Amino acid sequence: MRSRSKTMCLLGRGMVLLALSGLLSRAAAAAPATVLQQPQAPPSACDQGWLQTIPARAAAAPTGHEFAQQILPLSGAARDAVIRSQLLAGNMPRFLRHLLPVSILSRDTAQPVELTVCVLPDYLAVGSDRDFVFVPLGLQAALEVAAQLGFMLPTPKLVDAIYRQSSVKLAPLALPAGNEMRSTAYFVRHSDLIARQRTALQASVGELTAGHKKDLVLSSRLWDLPGRIAIYGWHRDVDEPVQPLNSWHGARYADYSHGVRLVSDTVYVNGVPRAMEEVLADASLAPLMTAEGPWAEVAERLGALMTRLRESPTTW
Repeated sequence: MRSRSKTMCLLGRGMVLLALSGLLSRAAAAAPATVLQQPQAPPSACDQGWLQTIPARAAAAPTGHEFAQQILPLSGAARDAVIRSQLLAGNMPRFLRHLLPVSILSRDTAQPVELTVCVLPDYLAVGSDRDFVFVPLGLQAALEVAAQLGFMLPTPKLVDAIYRQSSVKLAPLALPAGNEMRSTAYFVRHSDLIARQRTALQASVGELTAGHKKDLVLSSRLWDLPGRIAIYGWHRDVDEPVQPLNSWHGARYADYSHGVRLVSDTVYVNGVPRAMEEVLADASLAPLMTAEGPWAEVAERLGALMTRLRESPTTW
């Protein structure tokens, strides 16, 4: 009933100046303590076994700020590769190791439909619960991490649903625009500002959290405009994203405002598990997940896109 093996087979094969290190050091020293709380027992709708593909975090793994110092000279695809290796080795906070259900309801009262998608409570980050840094990624790295862990990226409609149902809603925090937007130092600075915002709200990590990043999303633009990335979100309020669906940037682009949230490749339709690619191809169900659907052969389309990204010499 699940298409993880097929999707993973198709998808899973897959300089910032050193003077900025002072900024990183000050950010690490000033980073506020994050409120920690053990996640409550997850609802039965989400099979936590899907997360068993993520290795345990090694005791000697670098914390978020230590890792940021290590990758300070890197940018673009080189930085993505190192981040990807850390995530796939299990260097991510423990609070990201549980799934929470997000529901989408149809408006058809005669034949009501409820879709339930299991999602990570927050965006991908490297480090521990007490010291982590959110890690934006280019499209290729994001799809590779998702596929190798058996997950997908959300659609814009799912991003809206996550925000509506999130127990922690954080306000978008914009930093000054410029060339440094893509730097590791900016990634760290934004993570620390989010941590302060969370602490001010007395919000715990591990709760469903949204509003603080623009999502990398699935969109037909990915195959209609190959070589581009699709981003959406950064909500100010319900149905009020700062960033409408946008595909302006090249597929290798990532800046501090971007986040990668993984979602299960299984969707429960009135409690019955279906592969997400099947739901997206279903003319009656796809409109609940995307305004662009139905989409046929999503896995094949993404597999072809991944091949193009791997083989292209351009950095976009």
